[in-house]
Amino acid sequence: MQRTFELKEPRLHVNALAVTRLGTGRVTKGRSVRAAVILAVLIGGCASPNRQPAVERQGNPVWPPPPEQPRVAYIGALHEPRDIGQSPSLWARAGHWLTGGTTENLALQKPFGLALDELGNLCITDTAAKRVYYCDFARKHWHHYETAGQTRFVSPVAVARRNGTFYVADSEFGKVFAFRDDGKLVWSLDAPLRRPAGLALAGDALGVVDSQAHSVFVFDLQGKLRFQFGKRGVGPGEFNFPTHITTDNHGHWLVNDAMNCRVQVFDSQGQFVSQFGSNGDTSGHFSRPKGVAVDAFGHVYVADAVFDNFQIFELTGQFLLNIGETGTGPGQFGLPAGIAIGSDGRIYVADSYNHRVQIFKYTGQP
Repeated sequence: MQRTFELKEPRLHVNALAVTRLGTGRVTKGRSVRAAVILAVLIGGCASPNRQPAVERQGNPVWPPPPEQPRVAYIGALHEPRDIGQSPSLWARAGHWLTGGTTENLALQKPFGLALDELGNLCITDTAAKRVYYCDFARKHWHHYETAGQTRFVSPVAVARRNGTFYVADSEFGKVFAFRDDGKLVWSLDAPLRRPAGLALAGDALGVVDSQAHSVFVFDLQGKLRFQFGKRGVGPGEFNFPTHITTDNHGHWLVNDAMNCRVQVFDSQGQFVSQFGSNGDTSGHFSRPKGVAVDAFGHVYVADAVFDNFQIFELTGQFLLNIGETGTGPGQFGLPAGIAIGSDGRIYVADSYNHRVQIFKYTGQP
């Protein structure tokens, strides 16, 4: 049964992307035509789609459906650079025409981990493309990174960013990398990590969920270990292959305890506070929980890869609303994974098998 939100005074929460040279000498008729076309492109430009960033549109799905008051609305989706308003430069267009390349080369293949920086820009890990994307919405630029320093990503699963530094967990390497906007490596972590799966920033701390170690490791932003909490088990404060982590305005760590089908809440020092969720096939239960995030009202959002939806709870565990179903349309999912929420109420969900990030917005008023 779906319930409407009990509205609260919001608390601001910031969770906190060459043209080939033409040969000299004789030019065949075909090459002269091609050269003329390129020259026309470079001088006068050429028509190409210039999509604007996803915006609200009338007629989009809302939840709960009428006649109840809507609380969450579908906004749009991101799949490639054009979806944030980026269009290729004239030189890039000419290069694509020559080589047959397109901006589709930078389209999402299997987005997995999501995070927002302090500017509200979106970071995406793509496990199939083996890349990290950075969507700079203000500048309409879709950056991409395939390496941290000299190390090429193999399985980037989680990302966080602050003050021009990216933090990326690569589960295949068993490492976390910190690198700058220019790709220069700052540091990397391995032991005691075994298979890092989730990242979250809280103040001057970086929380790392390690699925294979069934633990959470908390580091400072220079990569020094502060403390660790959790071990394998089913009791309070114990984990069975945890995968994602987030924080709220009160300094809590919220950890998706995937194989125990629950979310656990800890204080800033890793002491157990509470838990909610259990295995089941009805609202308020989980089958394969993935991403977890908290909005400005303190509501907790949890994506479920088997149910192909995300559910919304109070921090106490009281179920509020579920959103989504299996499919390819707006508000439908194919293996949702990471989830991130901005201070503007926008909710980003990695829709992995549909090769996109879907965007929703909390529409309730305080």
